[in-house]
Amino acid sequence: MSEHPLTLQFDPAGIVLDRRQGLSRQLYQALRMRVLDGRLSSGTRLPATREMASALSLSRNSVVRAYDQLYAEGFIESRVGDGTYVSQLPKLSTKVSTGLSRGFSTALSTKMASDTVDLSSKVIHKGPLSRLQSNHLPAPKSGSPRAFRVGLPALDLFPFEVWAKLQAGFWRNPELAALGYGDPAGEPQLRELIAAYLRRSRGLSCRAEQIVITSGAQQAISLCAQLLLQPGEIAAVENPGYRAAAHSFTLTGARVVGVAVDQEGFDCSALQALATCRLAYVTPAHQYPLGVTMSLARRLALLDWAQRNDGWIIEDDYDGEYRYNGAPLAPLAALDGNGRVLYVGTFGKIAFPALRLGYLVLPPGLVEAFSQGRALAVRHSEIGTQRVMAQFMAQGHFQRHIRRMRRAALARRNALISAWPAGKDGIKPLPDIDAGLHVTVEVESIERERQLIAQAAQVGVEITPLSDFSMPDLQGQLAPRAGLVMGFASVPEGSVISALEALSKVWR
Repeated sequence: MSEHPLTLQFDPAGIVLDRRQGLSRQLYQALRMRVLDGRLSSGTRLPATREMASALSLSRNSVVRAYDQLYAEGFIESRVGDGTYVSQLPKLSTKVSTGLSRGFSTALSTKMASDTVDLSSKVIHKGPLSRLQSNHLPAPKSGSPRAFRVGLPALDLFPFEVWAKLQAGFWRNPELAALGYGDPAGEPQLRELIAAYLRRSRGLSCRAEQIVITSGAQQAISLCAQLLLQPGEIAAVENPGYRAAAHSFTLTGARVVGVAVDQEGFDCSALQALATCRLAYVTPAHQYPLGVTMSLARRLALLDWAQRNDGWIIEDDYDGEYRYNGAPLAPLAALDGNGRVLYVGTFGKIAFPALRLGYLVLPPGLVEAFSQGRALAVRHSEIGTQRVMAQFMAQGHFQRHIRRMRRAALARRNALISAWPAGKDGIKPLPDIDAGLHVTVEVESIERERQLIAQAAQVGVEITPLSDFSMPDLQGQLAPRAGLVMGFASVPEGSVISALEALSKVWR
């Protein structure tokens, strides 16, 4: 194979791997770190997988897995007939993290401390309801799971017997010290276990002290809104996007502006026109509801914006465990070297939404303010659920359940793909479904969207309109996109197929 004379060739000789640990993960992390710190510059050619395996005395499969993860996250690219290269990434002012993020602006920390002194009045007086958009916020659907309800995992697979035994064991003889007022940031053991899980499975370097337990992801987002936004400031949200988050920002007196989403995710360049933008809310791993993944270039650009503009980024990783090709993607927070990303996680998409258990991973300088804010709202969480979840994780049930849920969601996704009624008028092709619990299929018009959803309802099939996720743009205008948002993970494959057969008949 010929090589351009000016192309840099990477020499893997400096990579040292611990044979007692996962080798493909170590190789991925070593190459990723070299791209982030500049030792591997854009355009550098990587050895072929066989050459890399031979140089490091690895199996070729280990190298392939490492390369696949780097491809998925945008660090490397393949040039047909010419090998594998480090992607062309923008040169930005922001630093990116190659380890635990400890940096934090003293001035911002002081501001946060002063804001929490009168937090109760701040929450009460900010954000009149008249600021809400005229289009109402749809309430989550209740009742038994059905095709194709959005937002539900495979509830039928949760190990309720295991959970019941752990819960009975805790309440049979609880420690008296645990029955008083606990730490408003949450149970220490659960925070330790969450931090360990995120370090191991998501590549997010964090400590238990950075974690605040919340009553689901929505409370985490609401806390961010209350503590980070002032009246009149702009909160940039994805358009289309998660409207419950947008309403939380509106209630603080902030102005919500929708930023368009394309195939690379959130369009960071639009932030330049938002002079008073204080906060950006994104779902980079699996955009809600379109399902695209934010590109590495966009992620770096967003971090650069936050650092240069004294802004914050809320990363909502609502279903990041569900990835069907390779390991889950490293979160945006794993790239943050300046303490600008607040990472929102939830147990609702792995266990069940009624559990009401989520968490925030915070830059170190924000932890005290958020703990105080949560203490004012609820004092501390219900103890039993946190203690039981800690035992559920410590005994290995959590990881086993994640694997079970991922397999089930993959099988239900495959059922949807195999039985999808293609070729119906006005419905665009089914997109690739590489991650998540739902798929969005765009249609030609709002009128056609309404017609298709009404016809689905006639045969007992539930579909959410994409137009319900629209956000106001900079001029305050709504320009909804038409489509069908369909959750596929909450019912077995047979129910998925029968629902699609019914749709095929009624969509004429």
